Amino acid sequence: MAKFINTRKAVSEIEDLIKNAGERLILVSPYLKLSKDFKELLTYRNSKDKITTVIFGKQELNPDEMKFLQGLRFVILKYNEDLHAKCYVNDDKMVITSLNLYEFSMANNKEMGVLIDKNDPADTALFDDAFKEVDYINQTSQRFELNSPKPAFTKSFDNKSSKDKTSSTNSSDNGYCIRTGAKIPFDVEKPLSYDAYKSWNKSGADPDHSEKFCHFSGEASNGETTVSKPILKKNWKKAKEIHGL
Repeated sequence: MAKFINTRKAVSEIEDLIKNAGERLILVSPYLKLSKDFKELLTYRNSKDKITTVIFGKQELNPDEMKFLQGLRFVILKYNEDLHAKCYVNDDKMVITSLNLYEFSMANNKEMGVLIDKNDPADTALFDDAFKEVDYINQTSQRFELNSPKPAFTKSFDNKSSKDKTSSTNSSDNGYCIRTGAKIPFDVEKPLSYDAYKSWNKSGADPDHSEKFCHFSGEASNGETTVSKPILKKNWKKAKEIHGL
């Protein structure tokens, strides 16, 4: 069942959560200033070509933080001005806590939280309910663009609206549904058309289920793309340059 954790234990559990994450890692923290240890963990994960989504919301990133995150090609940074929740989740575990992913807080503040293990039958329903809220925050947050001269925010959109926007006049905004190959707005967080998303969700919403096309190029992926990895590895560099990933 869910376990109570104090400040020291929360920091330790979040470190383990990042280190042991599979395909999914979402870090939700209003204030963001990473310690050396957490930077090392994210750098290690990035070297494994695994996507990390970081959602923040209460202050501008300082230049050092911005430079570090900009150098991690598989980090997706998002902004939500109303964010107050702090939650860290991978495929199997979740930490909900008062602790920000902020170096000073980890070293000086008195915090508390709970650790939820999806693989514990007593926690499964709780994990799923909490993850629905994390997913909602993720989907309604704005992409934070690091590569522009002045960092900017770009609006997210839902899969239903994506269906109506496939005729974008800017070809660089075009992506492809990884299940059907149909043109849709480019967004690595939503690489399925609305109908394909409904089918994927109905069949279990497995983020690692093999799909047929590359979200960036539209070419056949021969099962190498998934919702968690919608772009063929050979296309990541070009996709990053064009879309500021």
